[in-house]
Amino acid sequence: MSAEGSRAAQIKPFVRQALVCPVDKGPLLDAGDELYNPRLRVAYRIDADGIAVMLADEARKVDEAEHQRLTA
Repeated sequence: MSAEGSRAAQIKPFVRQALVCPVDKGPLLDAGDELYNPRLRVAYRIDADGIAVMLADEARKVDEAEHQRLTA
């Protein structure tokens, strides 16, 4: 999937600008169908309707290999 076709890219800019990690309140990287926090190495999914699920208990842990890919 191209970056333009990702769920992260489809979030309206004013909404995307307001989205931060609910744990450390820091910025998130667009990671396809997720938003990624490289500091905590967790990803927040974006559902099929384009709504970011910003719940700490639903965040997905990211391993070292995926972290390297997402931050490259």
